Amino acid sequence: MSEKQDRKEPEPTDVHVGGRIRLRRNLLGMSQEKLGEQLGITFQQIQKYEKGTNRVGASRLQAIATILGVPVAYFFEEGPDAAKGAASGTRPDLWTASAIEFCMSPEGMQLNRAFMRIRDIKVRRRIIDLVKSLGADGSD
Repeated sequence: MSEKQDRKEPEPTDVHVGGRIRLRRNLLGMSQEKLGEQLGITFQQIQKYEKGTNRVGASRLQAIATILGVPVAYFFEEGPDAAKGAASGTRPDLWTASAIEFCMSPEGMQLNRAFMRIRDIKVRRRIIDLVKSLGADGSD
């Protein structure tokens, strides 16, 4: 057996769940170390979960959901099996997938964190109007 055959690639669902853990953790401004402390595990284990190299068990996923303030289902939204929902009309559209990808980017996370710290709704609306005006077509 070759070295490549010895190494098993992570399952797409495990990678997706890990990415959603990373997204939510970053949106909250929480470090891997802080999440690990609250779970009683190392930040290295959190890294492995986030990369999908280690599968998250059900009870651990429930604990992560509680700490991050989301339902367990959050980690599976827009996942690899979402295409199966296409027949029932639940498959996300291209815009939604693009928005999620942006939110997971470093710029998206920084923008979201900074925006959420703005308490004045009028200021938020003006920022949205500004960003729309800077966009290519300014549409919603």
